[in-house]
Amino acid sequence: MNTSNQHHHAILQGLAHRAMLERGLLPDFSAAALAELDRIQSPAVATDGELVRDLTHRLWVSIDNDDSRDLDQLTVAEALPINKIKLLVAIADVDALVKNGSAIDAHARHNTTSVYTAAEIFPMLPEKLSTDLTSLNIDEDRLAIVVEMVLGADGSLLDSEIYRARVRNHAQLAYDSVAAWLEGGDVPEAVAAVNGLAENLRLQDRIAQKMRNLRHVHGALSLETIEAKPVFDGEQLRDLQVEEKNRAKNLIEDCMIAANGVTARYLASKNLPSIRRVVRTPKRWDRIVELAAGYEHKLPAVPNAKALDEFLIQARAAAPLQFPDLSLAVIKLLGAGEYMAELPGSTPSGHFGLAVKDYAHSTAPNRRYSDLITQRLLKAALACRGAPYTYAELTALAQQLTTEEDAANKVERQVAKSAAALLLEARVGEQFDAIVTGAADKGTWVRLLTVPVEGKLIHGFEGLDVGDRLRVQLTSTNVERGFIDFTRTSSSEASEVLKP
Repeated sequence: MNTSNQHHHAILQGLAHRAMLERGLLPDFSAAALAELDRIQSPAVATDGELVRDLTHRLWVSIDNDDSRDLDQLTVAEALPINKIKLLVAIADVDALVKNGSAIDAHARHNTTSVYTAAEIFPMLPEKLSTDLTSLNIDEDRLAIVVEMVLGADGSLLDSEIYRARVRNHAQLAYDSVAAWLEGGDVPEAVAAVNGLAENLRLQDRIAQKMRNLRHVHGALSLETIEAKPVFDGEQLRDLQVEEKNRAKNLIEDCMIAANGVTARYLASKNLPSIRRVVRTPKRWDRIVELAAGYEHKLPAVPNAKALDEFLIQARAAAPLQFPDLSLAVIKLLGAGEYMAELPGSTPSGHFGLAVKDYAHSTAPNRRYSDLITQRLLKAALACRGAPYTYAELTALAQQLTTEEDAANKVERQVAKSAAALLLEARVGEQFDAIVTGAADKGTWVRLLTVPVEGKLIHGFEGLDVGDRLRVQLTSTNVERGFIDFTRTSSSEASEVLKP
């Protein structure tokens, strides 16, 4: 494929559409879904007799990526006596407009998730809904499900409640600017413009950190991988930017983990089944033990999340540059998360990586079908109705959610590889510093240290192992297939620096 005179964006869009179809996902909405969409003209409002609290006066805010338009959740906090804090998470009431069994719902059920590729977003719901009528947009009244939590000074959950409410987003904030401010930088204009908001966000940040610390005491894992986001200049791909974790992302993540836990326990208390997100106890623990031994760290013979987290914290402190690659290896050995249907009263499998037993995805119904299912179950519980799904239906849906999430991840990875190949195709022949990220019978893989790109080492891989540093030369790229090939330069002497 000769891409020199073609628009990068158009090339990647074509590859993304094809990747969606190859994986059995729908890149476009059906005529029936679009006809249904035409009939939806305004946000949902509560009907007479529905118990919906008016919480529009609270200082609700959204914190998301700079370019996010599908706003699923808002947060607000309130200081209580004796160092307690009330934390509220509002989740967009998507079910109010997307009815179970509708044509729009059928598309969402098929794909099960929004697919975010380097070229194009394939939203689970039409953008008229996900970025407008069901999105918690600034200065708009919207229906929501609210998860209210009372937390102790140490971040422990003391009490919780779930109810329907009308909410209003008072400030649409972005992770990076909020994080910079929380770390001592300038207050974002949107924060300064709302009286009392800065104080409220600091309260949210404080309790989020307490909740995170408490999870780590119980063995939540400190993992960190490298994710690159394409940067376009018009139609041309200019760069791949590494997306860093930061304090604002952690704030939202901690609030959502807490809300997802309350949701799972609430459904069980109301005797309703649920779909849980689980990461089982790792089957390949022996290999994780072996990996830690290479760092002269001894892990117990039986899986122990707290011991693993202690090792990860030490490894990051000793070799921060190599830590994302160690994280990736551990994530692969832990195994992928999956969805499982669960009957009330049964013993939950739990989430090994988060150190939580009760966990149901509920906080992103605009872009994850699992969360829309959970929302329908919650609304049935709140209205004292029977479950809208049988246990057999939930079991089948859980299997499909797991399968299609895997397909969506593969599409995103495939297009990301093509984007990386496109970015590097003009640099064939150049040399780079790299680190070995994979060494197995099927091939040796390296990640460049200056550009967040991974490729295959096709010559000079003898004797190399994960973590070795070396100098490589880019020999070829294939945009169509997302292939990037390197050879080891003759002057390159591998140095084993992954091991501290």
